[in-house]
Amino acid sequence: MFVERAYVEPENRTADWPFTIAAVEQLITDGLEFNAPVTMLVGDNGSGKSTIVEAIAEGFSLDSRGGRASRPPGAEKVLTPLGEVIELETTPRGARMLRGPRLAKKGFFLRAETAFEMTETLSGVPGYWDEDTAEMSHGEGFLTVFASMFRDPGFYVLDEPESALSFTACLHLVALMDDLTESGSQIVCATHSPILASLPGADIVEVGEHGMRRTSWEDLELVSHWKRYLADPGSYLRHLLE
Repeated sequence: MFVERAYVEPENRTADWPFTIAAVEQLITDGLEFNAPVTMLVGDNGSGKSTIVEAIAEGFSLDSRGGRASRPPGAEKVLTPLGEVIELETTPRGARMLRGPRLAKKGFFLRAETAFEMTETLSGVPGYWDEDTAEMSHGEGFLTVFASMFRDPGFYVLDEPESALSFTACLHLVALMDDLTESGSQIVCATHSPILASLPGADIVEVGEHGMRRTSWEDLELVSHWKRYLADPGSYLRHLLE
């Protein structure tokens, strides 16, 4: 483990977005503890899960646009409003990594919004991946990035990585994340994929209008909706297609 807790000092909140989101309000009042090598923040669009994981990445000096740990000297540092004020309580291992040389920092932030551009611009760049992902499907390119960048024990933050992945590819990502945690890594992932959330041993935090609450995979609203929809699609579609 590298990070034990994320929080925001109350005096740093404002009346503006994203501090009006219920989950962010709870981050300020209660903080978010990390109790397992993998933490899944599961919720619908607009719930605040991506806002929180992006700020956590920034708090660990990961590039908020998506990429490796730390920035090269002289690179512009642009933080989100939450990223500017978030605080991370690190383990001794995490503190040593943050204090160490930039190139020794092991971590990666993958965000769905910029991942497609990243797969095209970083192919062949030293320290990234050699394959030309422009010649691959989006899903194949994503899996290439995962396999290349998620190797060494480090702190990895993922924002909706399932966006370009098929059912089978999501299963491959679950296996890769499991291997990564076995090697001593820590993962924080925002997702609305019931497949990714099913990773054995993951600490699941459901994010929504209620704020944040820990739950089991079986009790996730997301899982309940998918089960009902697959059992009877018409029960949902008839309200939309009439």
